[in-house]
Amino acid sequence: MFRKREKYLIFGSPLIEEPEIQEVVDTLRSGWLGTGPKVARFENIFKEYTGAKYAMALNSCTAGLHLSMIVIGIRSGDEVITTPLTFCSTANAIIHTGATPVFVDVERETMNIDPEKIEEAITPRTRVIIPVHFAGRPCNMDAIMDIARQHDLIVIEDAAHCIEGWYKGEKIGNIGDMTCFSFYVTKNIVTGEGGMVTTNKEVWADKIKMYGLHGLSKDAWRRYSDEGFIHYQVLFPGFKYNMMDIQASLGIHQMKRIDKYLKRREEIWKMYDDAFSSLPVTCPVQPEHNTVHARHLYTLLIDIDKIKKTRDDIQQELHELNIGTGIHFISLHLHDYYRKTYGFKPDDFPNAKYISNRTISLPLSAKLTDGDVGDVVEGVKKVLHRG
Repeated sequence: MFRKREKYLIFGSPLIEEPEIQEVVDTLRSGWLGTGPKVARFENIFKEYTGAKYAMALNSCTAGLHLSMIVIGIRSGDEVITTPLTFCSTANAIIHTGATPVFVDVERETMNIDPEKIEEAITPRTRVIIPVHFAGRPCNMDAIMDIARQHDLIVIEDAAHCIEGWYKGEKIGNIGDMTCFSFYVTKNIVTGEGGMVTTNKEVWADKIKMYGLHGLSKDAWRRYSDEGFIHYQVLFPGFKYNMMDIQASLGIHQMKRIDKYLKRREEIWKMYDDAFSSLPVTCPVQPEHNTVHARHLYTLLIDIDKIKKTRDDIQQELHELNIGTGIHFISLHLHDYYRKTYGFKPDDFPNAKYISNRTISLPLSAKLTDGDVGDVVEGVKKVLHRG
């Protein structure tokens, strides 16, 4: 009979290895802690990985989403279509531009935004579509890009979960007009805090770089280099969104193991699928043909009607067994701010509501041992069968 783990299994704990530790130490000894040569190196690595012409490192994916809209001129009165089944940063970035977030429902099986609902939500004020590649599963980008081109809309992909993703032979990061990635501590590749925007349009790339560092002229980070002081100009009223070399020091080495880490998460994913197939849960559906799922989140849907427990009960019982879990997500239209501000009702997005009440994310990290995975499996079985 499974007993409580001795040590708490932290949800989303990253695997940090010796090379990135030494790189951080080297950065500290160099005296260049802020935005500098290691950020530039990390950008080049990421640009090559995605195939995009430009990659701009920032301090978060949220900053990337915000600046992507800023540089194309999104402002008050504009509308941006996205999914409610996402972290609040997606919607908040829209709100910070002055625009209005317009939610459309998701597909229940994939948990990704429903392209048919996008088409229905377009108005003369619509400027942008932000698809979110939920849990690492690429959205239906053929349909989304077709809709965008028909209506002259910009597509900014929220790929916070989907660094490794591919869609029909095309790399996520090189499909939409701009793509935003996250290197937050729980993500597949981590820099602690951090983000990246990729694009193939030089004017947007230059503006994102400048807006991310107070609106200073290009390459202003070099103004204190050993080449001598370089004067800069303020070209825009920018933001403090730049990445530090300390952060990039982690990413430089994490990227070297991106395929290795994905393979390990795929192994864990299969262990979960095999273990839970006969339980009162719905496992994630298989990736679509000719796509690569980034395997960021393993999300079970609990059959709360059958087991007569709430999802929150299940989460608490796993916590008591020293197993950490996550909730991805409580649909934004159910949160107080968005409900009160925009007048959403719980049944406005029935699939997102259904998922919100049943979803629980299990530990999924390259750091997990087979023993850790076994503990999660036995813990889930125990709490689902407990009367």
